[in-house]
Amino acid sequence: MAEYQLYCFAQSGNSYRAALMLNLIGAKWEPIWVDFFKGETRTPKFREEVNEMGEVPVLVHGKKKLTQSGVILTYLAERSGKFLPQSDDERLEALRWIIFDDQKISGFLATYRFLKNFAKGDPAVIAFFKGRLDGNLAIVNKRLSGRPFVLGARPTIADVSMCGYMYFPAEEFGFDLSKDHPAIGAWLERLKALPGWKHPYELMPGYPLAQ
Repeated sequence: MAEYQLYCFAQSGNSYRAALMLNLIGAKWEPIWVDFFKGETRTPKFREEVNEMGEVPVLVHGKKKLTQSGVILTYLAERSGKFLPQSDDERLEALRWIIFDDQKISGFLATYRFLKNFAKGDPAVIAFFKGRLDGNLAIVNKRLSGRPFVLGARPTIADVSMCGYMYFPAEEFGFDLSKDHPAIGAWLERLKALPGWKHPYELMPGYPLAQ
């Protein structure tokens, strides 16, 4: 049995953060597929036995069970000593960007992609999210115009968090994120060059969706 188990599914950028981190640190892990699109996370069984919040990812390590991707990234970084902020100032700066990502980047990008690609949402609502998203991505693009990674010269958990939804195919978004925001595009290529990087659809089960 692998050291870590990760409840996840291929279309989840939040799950991808945790799965990618496990791969990047060279951990021995195995995915446990969660059938999100058929409502598994909303079942009483899932909420009682896996995660009371009804969400993935969930990382199992021995008797420990961790939820929320930022918590999982921090735990894995501290255990492995990899992608870990190196000072108190770096730790706070990483936390600052992880919170910004959750609220303004992944939070908007995930909802926008879900409404556009899976839920077929109201075009006016989708357009609203796209407008907000463009402004938020511009902030990250400016940040990465002056440094190779979010905090500086080397990648940290802030980078692993920020990229969570950015590697999904452009056709799922209806726009080319890397082309529209070239500094982000160059940064994504730098992350792809790290040993252990894999695309979310290669790293986690559940793609393509069963018809």
